[in-house]
Amino acid sequence: MPIPAQQEGKDWKSYLVPYNKTQVTEFILVGLSSEVQPYLFVFFLLIYLFTLAGNVTITLTITLESQLQSPMYLFLRSLSVTEILYVTTTVPRMLRDFLHVDKAISLVGCAAQLYFFSFFGATECFILAFMAYDRYVAICHPLQYMTIMTKKKCLQLSLVSWLGGMFLPMANIVLLFMLPFCDSNIVDHFFCDVLPVLKLACTNTFANEIGIVVYSFVVIPLPFLLILVSYVHILIAVFYIHSASGRSKVFSTCGSHLTSVCLFYGSATITYIRTKPIDAQRGAKALSLLYLVFVPMLNPLIYSLRNAKVKKAMKRVFSRLF
Repeated sequence: MPIPAQQEGKDWKSYLVPYNKTQVTEFILVGLSSEVQPYLFVFFLLIYLFTLAGNVTITLTITLESQLQSPMYLFLRSLSVTEILYVTTTVPRMLRDFLHVDKAISLVGCAAQLYFFSFFGATECFILAFMAYDRYVAICHPLQYMTIMTKKKCLQLSLVSWLGGMFLPMANIVLLFMLPFCDSNIVDHFFCDVLPVLKLACTNTFANEIGIVVYSFVVIPLPFLLILVSYVHILIAVFYIHSASGRSKVFSTCGSHLTSVCLFYGSATITYIRTKPIDAQRGAKALSLLYLVFVPMLNPLIYSLRNAKVKKAMKRVFSRLF
């Protein structure tokens, strides 16, 4: 029969015993280290609160400051809102599991977590791509920028990002949780990620794997290709700028976005294209913390510390509020 939820005083490994193939009704999240969980709870709670504070601050600053109503900052506001929801999908559950022996999660709860993780992750990929396109238009077509990237166009692109992130994962999630799970219910992760859950299905998963590949191609390589093409055109444009101050202004304008893209796509790539030794040492879970926890925490710092206009706007907002 399926592995039951953990009981007080028992470790999840004690349930790894033979059982009959009965339909699983819940999963057990292995989580992170079991030896220093109270310290991990405090550490990740502080990171979570800092992430919320930073992204809420940027969202309020852009909303309340009329000088930050240009497309670049409207995209940044969408990114900050996405980051808030993105970390809230996984981190609170991880914090809860640090303090509980019972790490069981229902199939419905697992499906919901996986859906919202995919939803907000895909939305962030699309927003980062449209931010690159915005920088391309601003640098390569400065005279037409105000007519091409209007406020309405910016809001439409943001809406496309959210709708794409909302609808694209649905088919994969539905097909995944229609599969029978009967061989094990141990999810070797701290949240319901698609591949650890798919491994638990006791039937042929070829169609699901094809669906995951197609979905991944749409939400990761395609947006990254748009980012790459945009920055190739930007670099070409930089060669035609003869003044050092002009080039410096271009790099300062794009620097924050490039840093954010490198952190997000770089950490995700390292996580999903990993070597067997790293996987054997459970390094995949630690690596996934980069784009799940640390990148959302760093983005407010990246966009505020590198942008004098944002820092001045924050001071004005705080002076009015307090």
